[in-house]
Amino acid sequence: MNVYETGSLAEKLRSNTYPGRGIVLGLTADGTHSVAAYFIMGRSQNSRNRVFVEEPDGIRTQAFDPAKLEDPSLIIYHPVRQVGRGLIVTNGDQTDTIRAFLEKGLPMEQALRTREFEPDGPNWTPRISGLLSPDGSYKMSILKAADEKGSACLRQTFEYPGQPGVGHFLHTYVCDGDPIPTFKGEPERVAIEGGLDAFTDLIWESLDPQNKVSLYVRYTCLETGEHACRIRNKNQ
Repeated sequence: MNVYETGSLAEKLRSNTYPGRGIVLGLTADGTHSVAAYFIMGRSQNSRNRVFVEEPDGIRTQAFDPAKLEDPSLIIYHPVRQVGRGLIVTNGDQTDTIRAFLEKGLPMEQALRTREFEPDGPNWTPRISGLLSPDGSYKMSILKAADEKGSACLRQTFEYPGQPGVGHFLHTYVCDGDPIPTFKGEPERVAIEGGLDAFTDLIWESLDPQNKVSLYVRYTCLETGEHACRIRNKNQ
């Protein structure tokens, strides 16, 4: 068994109809750009009724059809926000919690000690978060239920130095189900393939066509800090 194997992100996505929400962080093969990707999927009308909208410091989710919006509490938030030259990527409003702590000089881990998994039992959707540093290193975190009753929160954080051509993939669910089984183990080591447009297409085309909702991908030059991004929305 090769524990250092770098897997195919496309294969992982194509073999899973419902990974839920996912974060990918890493470096391009030439080591010149950091990479951040975030996607959302949905099974309910409320979850599918969303688009990503670009903001000056990142993106936010927005109802595609406001008339069909039900409970916005867990689906409307800022998934991506820049702080200095760092980038926060999460699947909920903990983006703002992390930003507030970073602006005070406090670490992401301390911010997330004030949060826990989503209150949507029996799924208890994990809160997943990533922090991409200007030098290409990154952290990933997951807050998940300790048991099926949601009686306590497990907090796990992983740190990576940034390796050319390598990324890590963290998602909320193992697969589809009822209840939906929570992600377990370490973020998955995956290859970062191609430039911005190619990598965006690879992810978008690999997500389940029935359940995919939106995708955001950003490439940032480590030397200059300049970045470019792409957004894909199923609802156009």
